[in-house]
Amino acid sequence: MSAEGPFPPAAPRGRPCRLLVPARTKTGTALLHDEGSGHAYDIRLKLTKEVLTIQKQDVICVSGSNHSANHRTVTLRRQPVGGLGLSIKGGVEHGVPVVISKIFKDHAAHQTGMLFVGDALLQVNGINVENATHEEVVHLLRNAGDEVTVTVEYLREAPSFLKLPLGSPGPSSEPGSGTSSPLFDSGLHLNGNSSNTAPSSSSSPVANEPKYEKRWLDAVSLPLSMARVSRCRAGAQKVRSSAFEVQALDGASSGSLWFYTAQDSTAWLRAVSANISDLTLQKMKMANKCRSPCDQVVHVGWVSERLGGASSSQTFRSKFLALKGSSFYVFTSPPVSTLDWVRAEKTYNLCEVLFKVHKFWLPDDCWAQTSLCLGLQDPTCGEHRPFCFSVLVGHGRSHVFSVELGSELAAWELSFQRATFLDVQRTGSKTYMCSWQGDTLCFTVDFALGFTCFDSKTKNVLWRFKFSQLKGSSDDGKARVKLLFQNLDTKQIEMKELEFQDLTAVLHCIHSFIAAKVASVDPVFIDSQSIARKYMYSS
Repeated sequence: MSAEGPFPPAAPRGRPCRLLVPARTKTGTALLHDEGSGHAYDIRLKLTKEVLTIQKQDVICVSGSNHSANHRTVTLRRQPVGGLGLSIKGGVEHGVPVVISKIFKDHAAHQTGMLFVGDALLQVNGINVENATHEEVVHLLRNAGDEVTVTVEYLREAPSFLKLPLGSPGPSSEPGSGTSSPLFDSGLHLNGNSSNTAPSSSSSPVANEPKYEKRWLDAVSLPLSMARVSRCRAGAQKVRSSAFEVQALDGASSGSLWFYTAQDSTAWLRAVSANISDLTLQKMKMANKCRSPCDQVVHVGWVSERLGGASSSQTFRSKFLALKGSSFYVFTSPPVSTLDWVRAEKTYNLCEVLFKVHKFWLPDDCWAQTSLCLGLQDPTCGEHRPFCFSVLVGHGRSHVFSVELGSELAAWELSFQRATFLDVQRTGSKTYMCSWQGDTLCFTVDFALGFTCFDSKTKNVLWRFKFSQLKGSSDDGKARVKLLFQNLDTKQIEMKELEFQDLTAVLHCIHSFIAAKVASVDPVFIDSQSIARKYMYSS
């Protein structure tokens, strides 16, 4: 990314806004879920600082031949004890090939060094079995004689139920039962030829035969710079507790990554998110070196925005948010040049928006409602996504966003506070046109002076009060507001009524200036009001 790209800060003074766990290198196994077939495939994940790599197993030739490891033809000699030394699963009746699911050590299949768990059977003694049922292949192998020649091909994307779970012996059909299931191992190692009275010759590989190994090979590499992570399917509302998807900036996707436990899924989600956050922070620092102090980028990141209002069929779309200078931006994709900043989908004045936390997930798995804005009700009590916040803007409109982790929610809350406070301190004051009883007036909110109302033509000051003198307010939800101030001399309450074209923006501005004033006097109090951050720090 160029130095003109979107990102910033060395965050101004105070607590750092990044609350994710430290970045790290991580490896582990997972399942890749195919949305089309419904099958899940074994994969290995390798996470580094800048890349998430998805690896799939394959059989490769390591010596003795240059030809491909596909379509290996192997001759097995059935042994009196242990038979062929393998078991199979699958069948065309279930939409999957017949696959070797077990190979038993020191028995016939293992001695060849050329067969592996995950090999799909293509032929048995020259008979094509690619479209055979499970029972047909079992029958063919049991009655193939003492010498069985099989042609196999390693199935890189074998459905996970066809494979032996790590460290588990797995279920097997009862010997002699005459029945088998494509979901269970057919125990061919128990079905030696009963007519044999002496051990058959070994199936050990010949010296000049090629040697094969099963290895994890890189299949997909996803750059993490500006990547996004989601636990929900595209456009869906419901969170998957044990799965998520990673999508790179260029659109490349990991697919649905499934884990054996919700804890494993969360650990990987946190690790990937932390590395993305670190890379973003680095880019922000570099970009801010080229920006003026009043145009620093405070925070950026991917979120999901709820579309379609509060209807039951809610739709979510990925959006990229940015807090820069005096503005809050909503993008469909990250800005990567100076021109991109003027192409934002929405741009709002930071002083005129209000950030609000909706919910977060507590350790005891209970929902908690949290309202951080004064006197406003939560319109999304039916949300299924755990980490949600709203940005309330002018004319009563709002954007509802969700993130994947509580740490991200806390980071957005802190960043909105910091960005707004910095903007208030930089601008110093905001003036709005208003009216009352036919007169056109100007209403100013000033960080140093408080509230001032003056005639727009003569510039004569009609009244002025400090922030501390504001004792209450009420409005009609449309244009008119009543402000209640205490006279410092008489101690009496004075009511001032005004009408504004965009009352919501004015009220948000008042809130921003008062919050900034309180923060400048008592920053500990402001920090103590953050329930999202309080939860994150305590846990």
